[in-house]
This record gives sequence, structure tokens and C-alpha cells, in this order.
Amino acid sequence: MGYIIKPLVTEKMTTTTEKLNKFGFIVRPEANKLEIKKEIEALYNVTVVAVNTSNYAGKSKNRYTRSGLIQGRTNAFKKAIVTLKEGETIDFYSNI
Repeated sequence: MGYIIKPLVTEKMTTTTEKLNKFGFIVRPEANKLEIKKEIEALYNVTVVAVNTSNYAGKSKNRYTRSGLIQGRTNAFKKAIVTLKEGETIDFYSNI
């Protein structure tokens, strides 16, 4: 267990959730679709129909400042888009 890092709550993902009943999660890079499906079903008590995943590479970032060039890198991550059974939903804000 422990493959899910955090849910994706962005404007684009919220629109997709409302229209297509799909939810986004940031997951660990070594997680596969079966492990993600099993963990989502256990955590949220829903039925998962499909899981789509995509890997994102980290990007190099440069910034010019008064003290010189600052170089850095964003983190690489894996995103999972989970489609739920019709009529089921996940409420991320219930425990706030």
C-alpha cells in the first residue's frame, strides 16, 4: 500500500470530474494500474472501471537574478486518471 501520494485538484481536473466521472491522482512511479485500482477501491469504497497512467519527466528551470544564474529542476511524477462506475463519486473535501 501507499502508492497514492495526493489527489489532483485543479481547475481542469475538476471539469473532467464533473463531465466524465474521472478523478486524478499523483502516484508513485513504480505503481502499476492494478495496484492503483486496488488502493483507490480500498481507500474510497468505490468501484474503479478504468485506470490511465502517464509519466511526467522533471524539467530544468533557470532564473536570472541580481546575484547570478539560479538553476533548479522540478520533480518527475506519475499521474493516474481513474474512471469510476456510473453514479459513484469521491468527495475530497469531506474530512476538512
